[in-house]
Amino acid sequence: MKKRLLRLFLSGTMLLSVLIVLTPFSSSAEAVTKSGNPIVTSIFTADPSAHVWNGRIYVYASHDIFPSRGSDLMDKYHVFSSDNMVDWVDEGEILRADDVQWGRPEGGFMWAPDAAYKDGTYYFYFPHPSDSNWNNSWKIGVATSDKPAADFTVQGYIEGLPGSNMIDPAIFRDDDGTYYLYAGGGGTSYGVKLGDDMVSLNGSLHPFTELENFHEATWVFKRGSLYYLMYSDNNPGANRMRYATSSNPLGPWTNRGIILDPVYGSETSHGSIVEYKGNWYMFYHNARISSNGTLRSVAVDQLFFNPDGTIQKVIQTTDGVPAVGPRSQATEIKYDDLINESFDAYTRKTEYAMTSSSVSIGGGATRPDTNVENMHIQGSYIQLNGINGGSGGKALLTVLYSSGDSGSAFKVDASGDTAGDGYFLSLPGTGGWGNYTGRTNRLIDLNPGTNNAITLSGGMGGANVSRVIVSLIPETSQETQYPVSGTNVSVGGGAVKSGGVVESMHIPGAYFELTGINGGAGGQAVVTVIYGSADTQATFRVNASGDTSGNGYSLTLPGTGGWSTYTGSVSRTVALNAGANNVIRFSSGTGGANVTRVIVSVTP
Repeated sequence: MKKRLLRLFLSGTMLLSVLIVLTPFSSSAEAVTKSGNPIVTSIFTADPSAHVWNGRIYVYASHDIFPSRGSDLMDKYHVFSSDNMVDWVDEGEILRADDVQWGRPEGGFMWAPDAAYKDGTYYFYFPHPSDSNWNNSWKIGVATSDKPAADFTVQGYIEGLPGSNMIDPAIFRDDDGTYYLYAGGGGTSYGVKLGDDMVSLNGSLHPFTELENFHEATWVFKRGSLYYLMYSDNNPGANRMRYATSSNPLGPWTNRGIILDPVYGSETSHGSIVEYKGNWYMFYHNARISSNGTLRSVAVDQLFFNPDGTIQKVIQTTDGVPAVGPRSQATEIKYDDLINESFDAYTRKTEYAMTSSSVSIGGGATRPDTNVENMHIQGSYIQLNGINGGSGGKALLTVLYSSGDSGSAFKVDASGDTAGDGYFLSLPGTGGWGNYTGRTNRLIDLNPGTNNAITLSGGMGGANVSRVIVSLIPETSQETQYPVSGTNVSVGGGAVKSGGVVESMHIPGAYFELTGINGGAGGQAVVTVIYGSADTQATFRVNASGDTSGNGYSLTLPGTGGWSTYTGSVSRTVALNAGANNVIRFSSGTGGANVTRVIVSVTP
């Protein structure tokens, strides 16, 4: 990564990533399954180093801490792995600055790493300063483990290296079993043979002064009899990746040109090239998710060689690479799922008005009416308590808001987030603080049960929040349909039944009520209303027997284009008691809607 500034600060006006439609997953007879780019979305990652161990591909990456304080704060290395290039698993954290006894007392500065394997031991190489004067005290640390993605212990650092500009280690194993270390930054590039112990030098440093416009980020690999050295250049504004070739692992090198143009949203560039299951790939990073150059994400695209051994320029894509094996375990969310606004499977919805007893605010956030404002203040937050995570796992968080900024972001913390980094939630501007047309989604993790908490933290641009929705994929449920003409449906307050439809729900005080509703084992149920409405939008108030708070629920019904156009269908989650004596009442709010039937889905 490029270290031109000591500290970069997170902008409060980050742009939303462009919406992307990826090739859908399907059977082999249909469209090809692709990874999507970026491939890592659970945390911000950069500087990917890819290796194949025992038939599985592993990516060792640096970690951009969110909210960003720049490259000085980078810490907590994670490893990611896949057996098909599409389904990626976060193997978890393997090392942090606190584990380095000889390291800089202030921590941070855990920059681009690499890994190697020899005789049953995995070696993890990382650059880290040993003194508060970080720029002149760099060392290449070494940690070891008998596993590729866990239980690493710091063994020390490589003696005999210069303390300045010695970053971005890359380890190359030649065909004869000899290992080489490559490192450098600030325009200086070195290579050297490693000793048999993998932590000492066998010979003197070779400076590669012949490399054209070298900046940092060395990566070396071999194809056939030719050695390739890739690196980041000093292109003004944003780095490019160049490469050179040689017949010797320590050069001299012949410059071959550019193979990766500047990446989206970041002035830095860093990557690796690896062969896996017969295909060649380039891993790199970009800022597609955050639009902020200090919050980067690992991506991958295919790499192709010409007949003479030169490399074609890599085309950066948003759909990524095709699968090279059957679907498998994954913890990483596909990028299209991260930003796609349909999420059709997440139909078990619970809406939280900002005045709900489940919602608290603090840190400078205010609630002058029904909306939460001043979320631009550093430390401001909105917290939702008592959130039902169902059986645990993924949930869809939806925030409805307005913003006069061009682009803002919240940090989201949720009870089920095992990584502990939180989630990045982008809030594009809506054109005004009173224009509540913003709707943004993020998949998060919740624990099983009803004791989850979700916190939205501000301070990165501003957004006024009107409502938050938490949606789950419903568990196996029993669905019962209630036509409003049925004997268990009554009306009042001005509402009328006419031809199998409840009408006049626009009248203040109007309501219709369902009685004798089976709540199954009790708990949350999904209530769906089928309706028509010529109004732009209507709202109902919903009260259900199992709501112990007594606050009821708000249900929003978008217009369908006509009172007799019964294409409207909206759902929300309510609480019911166990057994068959539940009552659900729908009361007038704003606007009008004619209702034909209500569907109640409960877990038996």
